[in-house]
Amino acid sequence: MSTAVADFKPTEKLLKTRNIGISAHIDSGKTTLTERILFYTNRIHAIHEVRGKDGVGAKMDSMELERERGITIQSAATYCQWKGHTINIIDTPGHVDFTVEVERSLRVLDSAILVLCGVSGVQSQSITVDRQMRRYNVPRVAFINKLDRTGANPFRVIDQLREKLKHNAVPVQIPIGLEGDLVGIVDLVTMKAVYFEGKDGMEIIEKEIPAELQELAQKKREELLDAASMFSDELTEALLEGEPTVEQIKTAIRNGAISLKLTPVFMGSAFKNKGVQKLLDGVLDYLASPVDVVNSALDVKNESEKVVLPSDKDKPLVCLAFKLEDGRYGQLTYVRVYQGKIQKGMTIYNMSNNKKHNVGRLCRMHSDEMEDIDYAEAGDIIALFGIDCASGDTFTDGKMNVSMESMFVPAPVISLTIEAKESKHLNNLAKALNRFTKEDPTFQTHVDQESGQTIIKGMGELHLEVYIERMKREYGVELITGAPQVAYRETITSRADFDYTHKKQTGGQGQFGRVAGFIEPIPLEEDKNYEFVNSVVGGAIPREFISSVDKGFKSCLDRGSMIGFPIIGVKLTINDGSYHDVDSSDMAFQIAGRYAFRQGFSKANPQILEPIMRVEVDGPAEFQGPILASLNQRRGMILNTTEQDGYCKVEAEVPLSDMFGYSTVIRSSTQGKAEFSMEFSRYAPVPRNVAEELMKKYKPNSKDED
Repeated sequence: MSTAVADFKPTEKLLKTRNIGISAHIDSGKTTLTERILFYTNRIHAIHEVRGKDGVGAKMDSMELERERGITIQSAATYCQWKGHTINIIDTPGHVDFTVEVERSLRVLDSAILVLCGVSGVQSQSITVDRQMRRYNVPRVAFINKLDRTGANPFRVIDQLREKLKHNAVPVQIPIGLEGDLVGIVDLVTMKAVYFEGKDGMEIIEKEIPAELQELAQKKREELLDAASMFSDELTEALLEGEPTVEQIKTAIRNGAISLKLTPVFMGSAFKNKGVQKLLDGVLDYLASPVDVVNSALDVKNESEKVVLPSDKDKPLVCLAFKLEDGRYGQLTYVRVYQGKIQKGMTIYNMSNNKKHNVGRLCRMHSDEMEDIDYAEAGDIIALFGIDCASGDTFTDGKMNVSMESMFVPAPVISLTIEAKESKHLNNLAKALNRFTKEDPTFQTHVDQESGQTIIKGMGELHLEVYIERMKREYGVELITGAPQVAYRETITSRADFDYTHKKQTGGQGQFGRVAGFIEPIPLEEDKNYEFVNSVVGGAIPREFISSVDKGFKSCLDRGSMIGFPIIGVKLTINDGSYHDVDSSDMAFQIAGRYAFRQGFSKANPQILEPIMRVEVDGPAEFQGPILASLNQRRGMILNTTEQDGYCKVEAEVPLSDMFGYSTVIRSSTQGKAEFSMEFSRYAPVPRNVAEELMKKYKPNSKDED
């Protein structure tokens, strides 16, 4: 067992604590499995199904939308007791659009159960959650679920675990029967057949292994012992001398699992109440307690220096806020305590802004229910009330100046424009956006300076759909949504001269100013929007009016004449002009500059530019053809393709205007197994046919003001 500090003696409570996440591809049975775990540990007293057909729905899907759609949208926390151990559980969503919920959960958990469908095996989101587990070094066991389904084959799934996820996957069980004949499992450690009988599979009956499975069980047990002996010299010696004990085998498997070099595989069917209790035993036997994981923080003064945090309740407090929710009683902050003790009435400090807070109420969460507690210690996952903070903030008791490393937040890939149907709802819309952006770092919003539209960004169409629906239900805001405008630009491609005289006589003092010179393009790679050069000699334009001409030119940059978007990449040089002693003024030369700019711009072969995005698509190599085709259809230019470990990565440059709706297309063409990211690369000219279409659509909203 690895303890972070040699002289630290962990308490029995700490050794008997497990913080686990349940992660998988969508519809693999995570929430059903959690429901059974809660039932067998007496946390709930009746089983309800996920889609809520009985009007109740699964305990962990507390949101109405989750029950209607039959999917998990928000991760939910609970805890239970099993054989004298405390298990804190976080049930996470399987859909890629809610990936941040998995990220933040795995960031604070010590281990996880990777649930796989016995029919579909390793799917796209299984690959994503596995990548997330590796990112945070989370030990895991695998549970092959749905073995009661037609076409279930656990050994094919184990092969996929090895091939696709590169796991050293070893079964610790084999099923007794499959599909409609699934009645139990064979435990390869104790070499007993285990049956789950009685109402809801409550009675666990151990018998001898059926004769027809003896040979297979023996073969799989040898594989298990061979793999486990790599992690225990004691087991190796015992194997050479004769029959090892159950305890020696379990210790070796545990060592392998905690070091991330072995994945014990359990089997069953949560829906049919088979195998869940033995999986719970496996959580206790093979998964890490807070003591087995090395947690570290960064020294605030010297960020490169890591400080190891032993799970010691007597050390100064360090805890991390990993999830926020707007509850009935104000903000609910989910916290993982890494070191020390937190109790009611104490003062804690937020390391990101040095604000201090008093701890008023502490709770253990049971989905959407709360159970008040007086204190929590290192290793616990709890919730605080009324503390204003952001997701990823570190709290201490002021004795340590450290900050936990924040979690990885993927960048949003899709955006929509929104506006409230009725102006009286604007206040509620602002409240909703403020709350949701605080709770979910992948949901972002901003007001486009050019179009004045409110734009929301997220991880996919379903992600934004859910938030739009929540705004309607929770805040009564009906929204009109639309595709956002692409931020086009206008520029010129050749040099042109201008010579404009502004003359106005209205009785009394008139206006007079003449500006002459030329306009020329600045190469796009110089990334410069505007340059002004004064080459006037001999006082043709008095010095005090030069800046007026510059102001006049600049006032034209915000709105071009082709499609009304900003102008970039222009250099204006003035080399001549004339003035009038009485009628020339600052305003006269600003207006002269404005019209001179327009005259030159229209003669300099103006052009529309569009934002080009750098797009990176990752997916299984078998889908390389559809990935390349999907990018080519969108005017994409392929820059690079690489292939490794059965995966391909395609890098391309694609116009932003063609990327809307791409997340749906790429998922449907790759069975949901590919994911993509995109970021702005540069501006490039639009093709002539696109330019003509844009100019047709553009109708100036207002006449030019002088």
